[in-house]
Amino acid sequence: MTMNLYANDLILFAHIVDAGSFTRASDLTGLPKSTLSRRLAELENVFGERLMQRSTRRLVLTEFGERMLEYARRLVDDTEAATALALHRQVTPQGILRVSFPPEYHELSLVQILSTFSRRHPDVRLDIDLSSRRVDLVAERFDVAVRVAAQLPDDNALVARRIITLHNGLYASPAYLARHGTPQNPPQLQSHTGLVLVTSAGDQQIWRLSRSNTEHWEGLPLHMLSANSVGLQQALAVQGLGIVGLSESFARPHVERGELLRVLPQWHLPQMNVWCVTPGRKLLPQRTLAFIDTLKEVLG
Repeated sequence: MTMNLYANDLILFAHIVDAGSFTRASDLTGLPKSTLSRRLAELENVFGERLMQRSTRRLVLTEFGERMLEYARRLVDDTEAATALALHRQVTPQGILRVSFPPEYHELSLVQILSTFSRRHPDVRLDIDLSSRRVDLVAERFDVAVRVAAQLPDDNALVARRIITLHNGLYASPAYLARHGTPQNPPQLQSHTGLVLVTSAGDQQIWRLSRSNTEHWEGLPLHMLSANSVGLQQALAVQGLGIVGLSESFARPHVERGELLRVLPQWHLPQMNVWCVTPGRKLLPQRTLAFIDTLKEVLG
């Protein structure tokens, strides 16, 4: 069996699945429903197995169909990339863009990013995942993942672009400092209440402070309120419940409104980078490049 003869039919199969019906697939491809049905049936005869079960209400993939869909979608992606390269021209960003963000969307200005991008590129349909887990971009078919980390592990299948570096420090409300006093050096933090971040592994994130790159201190307060949400900890700090570690950009509006003050301003927590990660196995579609540009503009 010469499989390359059926590449176009596999691409049609992917379009039918993504459209959800033969009617919508017909509108998408410009082919009659009867032609799509016939070519799908011929493809199933060649394979000797059904790709999907048809009913009047919906299409349901078989187990074999789910496995073949992965290869069919790769053909779609590669065909689109080859066409863009051959034409040597820019195309209007369109299609579905799947993006994974960490759950702390306030700190990453996610609302501003999405609203700016959507106004500029109305033909792109955004599919946003907010999760603390590290998604598998290739297996789960994400176009972009935004990650916050000092460094990322090496991965030959992915390309990481650094968007911005976050400078971090400790903050507390004026009311909290009035009640408990303002620490004058890092060891005095141990007698305070710390609003401490919990890592994805379930551990409390130790405060590692440095000054002038020559002095270092690490530790945690004896009294802690732990959570896996920076946004929650920031809100609790504004209410006077303790000292919190925040990026300067996230804390700035609260400092300007007098809700938070910098604690030990000469001491800094480790810098963190915001990374934009994309699959490296293919040319990036215009919708992905446009989204990266919006990230750089808003976060930068």
